[in-house]
Amino acid sequence: MKKIRPFRVPRGMESGTDHALAKRIQTDFPSAYLGATIFRGDLSVHLNREEIVPVCTLLKNDPALDFDYPVHITSVDYPNDPERFEVVYEFFSIRQKHQIRLKARVPEDDCTIDSLTALWPGANFLEREVYDMMGIRFNNHPDLKRILLPDDYDEGYPLRKNFPIQGRGWRDTFDFQK
Repeated sequence: MKKIRPFRVPRGMESGTDHALAKRIQTDFPSAYLGATIFRGDLSVHLNREEIVPVCTLLKNDPALDFDYPVHITSVDYPNDPERFEVVYEFFSIRQKHQIRLKARVPEDDCTIDSLTALWPGANFLEREVYDMMGIRFNNHPDLKRILLPDDYDEGYPLRKNFPIQGRGWRDTFDFQK
């Protein structure tokens, strides 16, 4: 049985457990739901990565929720945590005028999460950017390849915290005139 990390509300945030959207996700997907926080009025729901697609299917297809716009997909690196990476999704409903942020942790040794491009085709480029800069692979992505860096770039992932600030040394080969 998979060990689920305990969820704690970080300092400076309040619990979002009583928020209607958080309650709906917790009711419909109890094994996916880890917790919810509110920071400066914005709801974040923390999920198990294995159930990101079913939860997002509900968010998109339920007329009462109607999340039709993926605002952004990004990631955060927590190098000292067992689940090192966090993929962060923000969705907005244009008709319902509400938003939600979903967060799912990804371990470094299995740096994958399912793609949302089947639900929102616009997620294609957002997921490619996360892959390119952080190295998180999106399962079932239709065209997962670099979007910002050259295809042959093999020096790592620039947004990881262990990537050297000055780069990996290739800039030192340029002959600059002084």
